[in-house]
Amino acid sequence: MYYYSLNEYLKKTFGEKVYKISLDGGMTCPNRDGALGTDGCIFCSGGGSGEFSADRRLSIAEQLEQAKRRISQKTDCRRFIAYFQPFTNTYAEVSYLRRIFYEAIMPEEIAALSIATRPDCLGGGVLGLLSELNKIKPVWVELGLQTIHPQTAGYIRRGYPLETYDEAVVNLRKIGVSVITHVILGLPGETKEMMLETVRYAGGRSDGIKLQLLHVLRGTDLLRDYEQGRFEVLSLERYLDILCDAIEVLPGNVVIHRLTGDGDKKLLVAPMWSADKKRVLNEMNREFRRRDVVQGRKNKNFRKPLDFSE
Repeated sequence: MYYYSLNEYLKKTFGEKVYKISLDGGMTCPNRDGALGTDGCIFCSGGGSGEFSADRRLSIAEQLEQAKRRISQKTDCRRFIAYFQPFTNTYAEVSYLRRIFYEAIMPEEIAALSIATRPDCLGGGVLGLLSELNKIKPVWVELGLQTIHPQTAGYIRRGYPLETYDEAVVNLRKIGVSVITHVILGLPGETKEMMLETVRYAGGRSDGIKLQLLHVLRGTDLLRDYEQGRFEVLSLERYLDILCDAIEVLPGNVVIHRLTGDGDKKLLVAPMWSADKKRVLNEMNREFRRRDVVQGRKNKNFRKPLDFSE
Protein backbone atom coordinates (compact mmCIF):
# COMPACT_ATOMS: atom_id res chain seq x y z
CA MET A 1 0.00 0.00 0.00
CA TYR A 2 1.52 3.29 -1.11
CA TYR A 3 1.18 6.49 0.85
CA TYR A 4 3.01 9.81 0.73
CA SER A 5 5.05 9.70 3.91
CA LEU A 6 6.53 12.67 5.72
CA ASN A 7 9.98 11.14 5.38
CA GLU A 8 9.58 10.95 1.60
CA TYR A 9 8.31 14.52 1.44
CA LEU A 10 11.19 15.87 3.53
CA LYS A 11 13.85 14.15 1.45
CA LYS A 12 12.20 15.33 -1.75
CA THR A 13 11.85 18.91 -0.48
CA PHE A 14 15.11 19.40 1.42
CA GLY A 15 17.30 16.74 -0.18
CA GLU A 16 18.20 15.07 3.11
CA LYS A 17 16.80 13.67 6.33
CA VAL A 18 15.21 16.33 8.52
CA TYR A 19 14.43 15.80 12.22
CA LYS A 20 11.56 17.45 14.07
CA ILE A 21 12.33 19.27 17.34
CA SER A 22 9.36 19.79 19.67
CA LEU A 23 9.42 23.21 21.33
CA ASP A 24 7.31 24.74 24.09
CA GLY A 25 6.34 28.37 23.58
CA GLY A 26 4.87 28.68 27.07
CA MET A 27 1.30 29.23 25.90
CA THR A 28 -2.06 27.95 27.11
CA CYS A 29 -5.39 27.52 25.31
CA PRO A 30 -8.72 29.39 25.19
CA ASN A 31 -10.31 26.10 26.19
CA ARG A 32 -8.34 26.20 29.45
CA ASP A 33 -7.91 29.83 30.50
CA GLY A 34 -11.63 30.60 30.67
CA ALA A 35 -12.09 32.25 27.28
CA LEU A 36 -14.04 29.19 26.09
CA GLY A 37 -13.73 26.87 29.05
CA THR A 38 -11.41 25.70 31.79
CA ASP A 39 -11.28 21.92 31.34
CA GLY A 40 -9.73 21.69 27.89
CA CYS A 41 -10.70 19.13 25.27
CA ILE A 42 -11.89 15.90 26.85
CA PHE A 43 -8.88 13.90 25.62
CA CYS A 44 -6.17 16.49 26.28
CA SER A 45 -3.61 15.82 28.99
CA GLY A 46 -2.27 18.35 31.47
CA GLY A 47 0.71 18.86 29.19
CA GLY A 48 -1.45 19.99 26.29
CA SER A 49 -0.33 17.06 24.12
CA GLY A 50 3.26 18.16 24.57
CA GLU A 51 4.67 15.50 26.88
CA PHE A 52 7.67 15.07 24.58
CA SER A 53 8.46 18.77 24.26
CA ALA A 54 11.37 20.67 25.73
CA ASP A 55 11.31 22.50 29.05
CA ARG A 56 9.23 25.66 28.69
CA ARG A 57 11.37 27.41 31.30
CA LEU A 58 14.21 27.53 28.77
CA SER A 59 14.46 30.06 25.97
CA ILE A 60 13.68 28.83 22.47
CA ALA A 61 17.39 28.96 21.59
CA GLU A 62 18.20 26.88 24.66
CA GLN A 63 15.45 24.38 23.83
CA LEU A 64 16.85 23.98 20.32
CA GLU A 65 20.40 23.44 21.52
CA GLN A 66 19.34 20.95 24.17
CA ALA A 67 17.32 18.97 21.63
CA LYS A 68 20.12 18.96 19.06
CA ARG A 69 22.57 17.58 21.63
CA ARG A 70 20.12 14.82 22.49
CA ILE A 71 19.42 14.01 18.84
CA SER A 72 23.14 13.91 17.98
CA GLN A 73 23.49 10.82 20.16
CA LYS A 74 21.34 8.77 17.79
CA THR A 75 21.51 10.43 14.39
CA ASP A 76 23.84 12.57 12.30
CA CYS A 77 20.92 14.65 11.02
CA ARG A 78 22.02 18.22 10.25
CA ARG A 79 18.72 19.98 9.57
CA PHE A 80 15.62 20.34 11.71
CA ILE A 81 12.00 21.43 11.85
CA ALA A 82 11.21 23.76 14.75
CA TYR A 83 7.85 22.45 15.97
CA PHE A 84 5.77 24.39 18.50
CA GLN A 85 3.62 21.58 19.86
CA PRO A 86 1.96 21.95 23.31
CA PHE A 87 -1.35 23.76 23.72
CA THR A 88 -2.30 26.55 21.25
CA ASN A 89 0.76 28.15 19.71
CA THR A 90 -0.81 31.28 18.24
CA TYR A 91 -2.66 32.15 21.43
CA ALA A 92 -0.56 35.10 22.55
CA GLU A 93 0.24 38.70 21.65
CA VAL A 94 1.69 39.00 18.16
CA SER A 95 4.76 40.77 19.56
CA TYR A 96 5.53 37.73 21.72
CA LEU A 97 4.87 35.31 18.87
CA ARG A 98 7.17 37.30 16.59
CA ARG A 99 10.00 37.05 19.10
CA ILE A 100 9.82 33.30 19.70
CA PHE A 101 9.04 32.33 16.11
CA TYR A 102 11.95 34.38 14.78
CA GLU A 103 14.21 32.87 17.44
CA ALA A 104 13.19 29.44 16.16
CA ILE A 105 13.28 30.03 12.41
CA MET A 106 16.49 32.01 11.97
CA PRO A 107 19.20 29.43 12.81
CA GLU A 108 20.76 28.11 9.59
CA GLU A 109 20.07 24.46 10.48
CA ILE A 110 16.30 25.05 10.80
CA ALA A 111 14.63 24.00 7.56
CA ALA A 112 11.00 24.86 8.42
CA LEU A 113 8.75 26.17 11.15
CA SER A 114 5.74 24.10 12.23
CA ILE A 115 3.05 25.51 14.52
CA ALA A 116 0.23 23.55 16.18
CA THR A 117 -2.80 25.67 16.95
CA ARG A 118 -6.59 26.02 16.87
CA PRO A 119 -8.46 27.36 13.82
CA ASP A 120 -10.13 29.98 16.04
CA CYS A 121 -6.77 31.49 17.06
CA LEU A 122 -5.64 32.85 13.70
CA GLY A 123 -6.50 36.54 13.72
CA GLY A 124 -5.30 39.06 11.15
CA GLY A 125 -2.17 39.98 13.08
CA VAL A 126 -1.16 36.35 13.43
CA LEU A 127 -1.78 35.67 9.75
CA GLY A 128 0.35 38.68 8.85
CA LEU A 129 3.19 37.34 10.98
CA LEU A 130 2.91 33.87 9.46
CA SER A 131 3.01 35.37 5.98
CA GLU A 132 6.13 37.30 6.95
CA LEU A 133 7.83 34.18 8.32
CA ASN A 134 6.84 32.11 5.31
CA LYS A 135 8.94 34.39 3.12
CA ILE A 136 12.00 33.37 5.15
CA LYS A 137 11.46 29.61 5.34
CA PRO A 138 8.49 27.25 4.88
CA VAL A 139 5.82 27.59 7.56
CA TRP A 140 3.38 24.80 8.36
CA VAL A 141 0.31 25.28 10.53
CA GLU A 142 -1.24 22.23 12.17
CA LEU A 143 -4.96 22.59 12.87
CA GLY A 144 -6.64 20.40 15.47
CA LEU A 145 -9.85 19.40 13.68
CA GLN A 146 -10.27 15.85 15.10
CA THR A 147 -13.73 15.33 13.55
CA ILE A 148 -16.21 17.02 11.21
CA HIS A 149 -19.24 15.68 13.09
CA PRO A 150 -20.98 18.27 15.32
CA GLN A 151 -22.15 15.81 17.96
CA THR A 152 -18.65 14.41 18.47
CA ALA A 153 -17.14 17.90 18.41
CA GLY A 154 -19.51 18.89 21.19
CA TYR A 155 -18.68 15.80 23.21
CA ILE A 156 -14.94 16.40 23.04
CA ARG A 157 -15.47 20.11 23.87
CA ARG A 158 -13.65 21.31 20.77
CA GLY A 159 -15.18 24.75 21.12
CA TYR A 160 -15.58 25.90 17.51
CA PRO A 161 -17.82 24.99 14.51
CA LEU A 162 -16.56 23.36 11.32
CA GLU A 163 -16.95 26.67 9.47
CA THR A 164 -14.13 28.10 11.60
CA TYR A 165 -11.78 25.39 10.38
CA ASP A 166 -12.84 26.04 6.78
CA GLU A 167 -12.17 29.76 7.15
CA ALA A 168 -8.74 29.13 8.71
CA VAL A 169 -7.77 26.84 5.82
CA VAL A 170 -8.79 29.46 3.25
CA ASN A 171 -6.87 32.21 5.06
CA LEU A 172 -3.73 30.12 5.45
CA ARG A 173 -3.78 29.07 1.80
CA LYS A 174 -4.11 32.73 0.75
CA ILE A 175 -0.75 33.49 2.36
CA GLY A 176 0.92 30.33 1.04
CA VAL A 177 1.23 28.55 4.39
CA SER A 178 0.95 24.76 4.36
CA VAL A 179 -2.00 23.29 6.25
CA ILE A 180 -1.69 20.07 8.24
CA THR A 181 -4.89 18.73 9.76
CA HIS A 182 -5.01 16.59 12.88
CA VAL A 183 -7.69 13.87 12.93
CA ILE A 184 -8.46 11.40 15.73
CA LEU A 185 -9.63 7.90 14.80
CA GLY A 186 -11.70 6.06 17.38
CA LEU A 187 -13.57 8.93 19.02
CA PRO A 188 -16.52 7.69 21.13
CA GLY A 189 -19.74 7.20 19.20
CA GLU A 190 -18.18 7.42 15.75
CA THR A 191 -18.58 4.66 13.18
CA LYS A 192 -15.91 3.75 10.66
CA GLU A 193 -17.75 5.64 7.93
CA MET A 194 -17.93 8.76 10.11
CA MET A 195 -14.17 8.61 10.60
CA LEU A 196 -13.61 8.17 6.87
CA GLU A 197 -15.88 11.14 6.16
CA THR A 198 -13.64 13.28 8.36
CA VAL A 199 -10.51 11.99 6.63
CA ARG A 200 -12.00 12.69 3.19
CA TYR A 201 -13.02 16.19 4.23
CA ALA A 202 -9.65 17.06 5.75
CA GLY A 203 -7.73 15.45 2.91
CA GLY A 204 -9.53 17.59 0.37
CA ARG A 205 -8.43 20.78 2.13
CA SER A 206 -4.98 19.97 3.52
CA ASP A 207 -1.39 19.65 2.39
CA GLY A 208 -0.74 17.12 5.13
CA ILE A 209 -2.65 15.07 7.68
CA LYS A 210 -1.99 13.45 11.03
CA LEU A 211 -4.00 10.29 11.70
CA GLN A 212 -4.05 9.82 15.45
CA LEU A 213 -5.33 6.83 17.39
CA LEU A 214 -7.50 7.90 20.32
CA HIS A 215 -5.49 7.47 23.52
CA VAL A 216 -7.07 7.44 26.96
CA LEU A 217 -4.67 9.24 29.29
CA ARG A 218 -4.55 9.77 33.01
CA GLY A 219 -5.66 13.23 34.09
CA THR A 220 -8.29 13.59 31.34
CA ASP A 221 -12.08 13.63 31.53
CA LEU A 222 -12.07 10.99 28.80
CA LEU A 223 -10.63 8.56 31.35
CA ARG A 224 -13.71 8.99 33.54
CA ASP A 225 -16.03 7.99 30.71
CA TYR A 226 -13.79 5.08 29.77
CA GLU A 227 -13.73 3.75 33.33
CA GLN A 228 -17.52 4.04 33.48
CA GLY A 229 -17.78 1.86 30.38
CA ARG A 230 -19.30 4.52 28.14
CA PHE A 231 -17.11 3.55 25.17
CA GLU A 232 -14.50 1.05 24.04
CA VAL A 233 -11.14 1.84 22.49
CA LEU A 234 -10.13 0.37 19.15
CA SER A 235 -8.34 -2.95 18.98
CA LEU A 236 -5.14 -3.08 16.92
CA GLU A 237 -6.91 -5.08 14.20
CA ARG A 238 -9.78 -2.63 14.03
CA TYR A 239 -7.47 0.36 13.95
CA LEU A 240 -5.41 -1.08 11.10
CA ASP A 241 -8.58 -1.74 9.10
CA ILE A 242 -9.77 1.85 9.56
CA LEU A 243 -6.28 3.26 8.95
CA CYS A 244 -5.86 1.44 5.64
CA ASP A 245 -9.26 2.63 4.43
CA ALA A 246 -8.38 6.17 5.55
CA ILE A 247 -5.20 6.09 3.48
CA GLU A 248 -7.21 4.89 0.49
CA VAL A 249 -9.59 7.88 0.58
CA LEU A 250 -6.81 10.49 0.81
CA PRO A 251 -5.61 12.30 -2.32
CA GLY A 252 -2.19 11.03 -3.39
CA ASN A 253 -0.53 14.43 -2.88
CA VAL A 254 -1.48 14.72 0.80
CA VAL A 255 1.52 14.05 3.02
CA ILE A 256 0.79 11.67 5.91
CA HIS A 257 2.66 13.08 8.90
CA ARG A 258 1.45 10.44 11.35
CA LEU A 259 -0.06 6.97 11.20
CA THR A 260 -1.04 6.53 14.83
CA GLY A 261 1.12 8.45 17.32
CA ASP A 262 2.67 7.76 20.71
CA GLY A 263 1.04 8.20 24.07
CA ASP A 264 3.21 8.94 27.08
CA LYS A 265 3.59 5.51 28.71
CA LYS A 266 3.41 7.08 32.17
CA LEU A 267 -0.04 8.45 31.33
CA LEU A 268 -1.42 5.86 28.92
CA VAL A 269 -4.40 3.83 30.17
CA ALA A 270 -5.78 2.47 26.89
CA PRO A 271 -5.28 0.99 24.39
CA MET A 272 -2.15 -0.59 25.86
CA TRP A 273 -1.23 -2.29 22.61
CA SER A 274 -0.28 1.14 21.27
CA ALA A 275 2.67 1.27 23.67
CA ASP A 276 4.40 -1.60 21.84
CA LYS A 277 5.70 0.39 18.89
CA LYS A 278 7.64 -2.50 17.34
CA ARG A 279 4.56 -4.72 17.30
CA VAL A 280 2.38 -1.94 15.89
CA LEU A 281 4.82 -1.24 13.04
CA ASN A 282 5.19 -4.94 12.25
CA GLU A 283 1.44 -5.46 12.16
CA MET A 284 1.04 -2.32 10.07
CA ASN A 285 3.57 -3.62 7.54
CA ARG A 286 1.79 -6.97 7.44
CA GLU A 287 -1.63 -5.41 6.87
CA PHE A 288 -0.30 -3.08 4.17
CA ARG A 289 1.21 -6.05 2.34
CA ARG A 290 -1.99 -8.06 2.73
CA ARG A 291 -4.00 -5.21 1.25
CA ASP A 292 -1.64 -5.10 -1.72
CA VAL A 293 -2.11 -8.81 -2.35
CA VAL A 294 -5.90 -8.68 -1.97
CA GLN A 295 -6.24 -5.68 -4.25
CA GLY A 296 -3.74 -6.96 -6.82
CA ARG A 297 -1.38 -4.04 -6.44
CA LYS A 298 2.15 -4.03 -7.80
CA ASN A 299 4.90 -4.48 -5.23
CA LYS A 300 6.48 -1.16 -6.18
CA ASN A 301 3.50 0.61 -4.63
CA PHE A 302 4.20 -0.80 -1.18
CA ARG A 303 5.78 1.59 1.28
CA LYS A 304 6.95 0.39 4.66
CA PRO A 305 5.74 2.55 7.57
CA LEU A 306 8.46 4.53 9.25
CA ASP A 307 8.77 5.50 12.89
CA PHE A 308 5.62 7.55 13.61
CA SER A 309 6.81 9.34 16.73
CA GLU A 310 7.32 13.08 16.89
